[in-house]
Amino acid sequence: MNLQHRIINGLRSRTLFALVASFAALLFHASAVFAQRRESSGGGEASLRLPDLSRVTFLGINGHTLLMLGLVVCVLGLVFGLAIFMQLKNLPVHRSMREISELIYETCKTYLVTQGKFILILEIFIGAIIILYYGFLEGYELLRVVIILLFSLVGIAGSYGVAWFGIRVNTFANSRTAFAGLAGK
Repeated sequence: MNLQHRIINGLRSRTLFALVASFAALLFHASAVFAQRRESSGGGEASLRLPDLSRVTFLGINGHTLLMLGLVVCVLGLVFGLAIFMQLKNLPVHRSMREISELIYETCKTYLVTQGKFILILEIFIGAIIILYYGFLEGYELLRVVIILLFSLVGIAGSYGVAWFGIRVNTFANSRTAFAGLAGK
């Protein structure tokens, strides 16, 4: 047996030993966790009780008013994003740069569609866990579990939409900026 085979076999045996030792340590520590008595049920965000926001003030501003102002800021952000999008779309661009930009966008779009499918498959598993945990283990009523699932989907859709919009704006901006750079602007 040559030196290379001895080194590889030594590494394999050390790796196997490290895995077995890690697994044993994990089992040892996990048994202490399972031995603990469960004192309270249902921690986390789903069991939080929100105060009546109209009765609470933050820096002298009614909580409900502050929440509504936050929504107004969100709408203004959407309007700003759409305005920038339209300005970029209407800027002059060289035909070949536009074609390259569209090719990059189509590639990114294919990636996003693939990611979207993966995230939805993952959400099926996460949704099953949400139903199991909140519906059966915590005993929440069906409507409450459905609301939790819906907001999970809203979060996914929001992130996905922002990614899609960002890629579109980025590809527009890159081709238009390159064209403006050629023109010396």
